[in-house]
Amino acid sequence: MAVIYDRVALIGLGLIASSMAHAMRAAGLAGEIVGYARSAETRAIARELFCDRVCDTAAGAVAGADLVVLAVPVGAMAEIAAEIAPHLAPGATVTDVGSVKQAVIDAVAPLMPEGVHFIAGHPIAGTEHSGPRSGFATLFRNRWWLLTPGEGADADAVARLRGLCEAMGAKVDEMEPAHHDLVLAVTSHTPHLIAYTMVGVADDLRRVTDSEVIKYSAAGFRDFTRIAASDPVMWRDVFLTNKEATLDILGRFTEELFALQRAIRLGDGAHLQEYFTRTRAIRRSIIEAGQDTSAPDFGRAVSEGVPGE
Repeated sequence: MAVIYDRVALIGLGLIASSMAHAMRAAGLAGEIVGYARSAETRAIARELFCDRVCDTAAGAVAGADLVVLAVPVGAMAEIAAEIAPHLAPGATVTDVGSVKQAVIDAVAPLMPEGVHFIAGHPIAGTEHSGPRSGFATLFRNRWWLLTPGEGADADAVARLRGLCEAMGAKVDEMEPAHHDLVLAVTSHTPHLIAYTMVGVADDLRRVTDSEVIKYSAAGFRDFTRIAASDPVMWRDVFLTNKEATLDILGRFTEELFALQRAIRLGDGAHLQEYFTRTRAIRRSIIEAGQDTSAPDFGRAVSEGVPGE
């Protein structure tokens, strides 16, 4: 494939940024990949594994870049945007990979200089692993990458960024920021909160049952623990910045849970079977859409990209 951006600056060098670097290098999509992270250890790993050049400051990393990717926790977006803004090249595109969009746009867009194109984005791909060693080139393959460019966005800049995402294997769609945040509250944010809660409850129970919860964990609980192993800082910021949508969906979940509690208490098997039949159909739809496999899963392969954050 042809080079799409001459110089890409990755600010933050965890799973998503390192996977982007591997994917871009594998397909020859970037002339140069420059990285920055706060940790000297992370910078050293990135220099060894996937960056052409690593800088000691964010300002140094973005100098001369025609694409800048903000791959830091959502709560750090405003600070890093303010730091790099005076050093952005005219005509550059700035994007992000956060799973909350309205809060990121509100924090970053006002800081962008005239002539710099900010196009917020979110690759719906991830694993429970984090850090610069966790990335791999195929993470985005057949996964959705949502862009929320907003009114007045430069069409050429949007098309160019879309082309990069597609060249890394992703399927791209555009969405309004507020709608994105509601959709992700349903598909990702609230399920993560539930997983954290269930694992926390099991940890309390484990103290009583002498580790039997861990020893005899079945696939359902293992999936909860995989989700709950995600980056704590990232998820703290997600819930604080997508508060309204998450609380809305969590309230709906609570209502559904009460209804199921009542059905179990009253022995209403018909209600339970109808409910489980309907939810089973949703699982089939996810498989048919190519977002997961129906193969038995007794522990996912380490290299497999699992949709999520």
